[in-house]
Amino acid sequence: MRVIFSLRNVFGLARTLGIAAVGAGIVLSSPATANANSRYAGFVIDANNGQVLYEDQADEYRYPASLTKMMTLYLTFDALSKKRISLGDKMPVSRYAAGRPPTKVGVPAGGFLKVEEAIYALVTKSANDASVTLAEYLGGSEREFAEMMTRTAHKLGMAHTTYRNANGLPDNGQRTTARDQAKLGIALREHFPQYYKYFSTRSYDFRGTRLGNHNRVLGRMDGVDGIKTGYINASGFNLVTSIKKDGKSLVAVVMGGRSGRSRDDHMVDLLKRTLPLATRRDEGALIAARPNTGAGLAVAALTGLPERGPVPDTRPGQLLSADERIAAAYATSGALVADALPQPSSRPVRGRQALAAALVGDTGTQQLMLPTASTNALAAPVPGNRTVDPTFTGGIGSRAALAAAPSSPWVVQIAATPDQALANQMLADAKRKAGAALASAQPFTEPVGQGGQTLHRARFAGFGSKDEAWSACAALKRADYACYAVAR
Repeated sequence: MRVIFSLRNVFGLARTLGIAAVGAGIVLSSPATANANSRYAGFVIDANNGQVLYEDQADEYRYPASLTKMMTLYLTFDALSKKRISLGDKMPVSRYAAGRPPTKVGVPAGGFLKVEEAIYALVTKSANDASVTLAEYLGGSEREFAEMMTRTAHKLGMAHTTYRNANGLPDNGQRTTARDQAKLGIALREHFPQYYKYFSTRSYDFRGTRLGNHNRVLGRMDGVDGIKTGYINASGFNLVTSIKKDGKSLVAVVMGGRSGRSRDDHMVDLLKRTLPLATRRDEGALIAARPNTGAGLAVAALTGLPERGPVPDTRPGQLLSADERIAAAYATSGALVADALPQPSSRPVRGRQALAAALVGDTGTQQLMLPTASTNALAAPVPGNRTVDPTFTGGIGSRAALAAAPSSPWVVQIAATPDQALANQMLADAKRKAGAALASAQPFTEPVGQGGQTLHRARFAGFGSKDEAWSACAALKRADYACYAVAR
């Protein structure tokens, strides 16, 4: 039996099992054919509000196969958005890249691929040589790029995903889950809307050769806009699909299909069964924090960020680069943050920790714990009854605490710290640096208990809509502040 879980359970925003009902408490069960397939895993999520509409074996390890290329493209889009690379860049094709087995576009060693050619080659033909060419261009080597892929996956909350290569060719150490792949699909849509359109490409003319898209669900069902197929012998036939129709939005994952056709048929069936259950109300981003990936630093200097960023007066004299501080702000592991930052007693809580602090006290039963670092975390088996992921992506604050706060449909949080004076100082500095975007914003602090101490959330009120709050958050990020918009 499959139940519909709330967003808090899907993306690790709570540790309790709260079951949410949709409509009259509809329950979906997986078909008998799926249950009989040991490699099968399925997952469907309402991308408007984060409710899981279907899941089966969603947290069991599976081989991603060419779904791996979704992360290769995520890092490519990240480098493009930061102007570290451009679509017209000519990337050299190494002997190693040219020697990857099919499917491939077949550019010989010593030749070149433009970045945009490689993107199209990945989303249509799923070209393995183009994937490695991008990896070497962005990361220096495929091995270093795969490590970057894994770090980025963990920062996105894909705690059960490990990458060993850039294309998904067989490797026993390369693994993921259906739930993690749904997170990546949502992140691609939310973080790179300007590039996501590539996934809807039906065919591409590559130097006179037509490359058709392997995703046959594109065009088969109205509203489907991508995103990626995958297959190796060990994985079976995999597919991540996105659909937007009549204001509704789903991301669905099918892994372990016995054939491409049966996988596609099952995907269409899942979409038809779950789309009527979806909401038309967009409640904001599910994966709000876009991590700093470092993609493209092998070929282009980072632009748009100062070499050294401002440091609060209460911190020791150690200076961190802007990249180091941003990476620390979005690290999933609490120990990574601890290693990267100095440790004054009043150190403000930023990034994911600030988001975790924002959630404390929402209900009397909710218990929140920051994940602890473990070098063996991915080597350990995932419990079969696992229903939550150890990462925080946002939430709504305590109603009791909000009663004393300025009236505002949306607020923006930049930090949480044990020192209320420091929180107020941070708000003042942030408002000054962000300029006109926060000219009418109301800074305020909000106390919340966590782990036996009181933290003071540093927040701005005065935003009447999600767009206003997101615009303010964008301005804060340009001023080198991690932030999060919260609906009240």
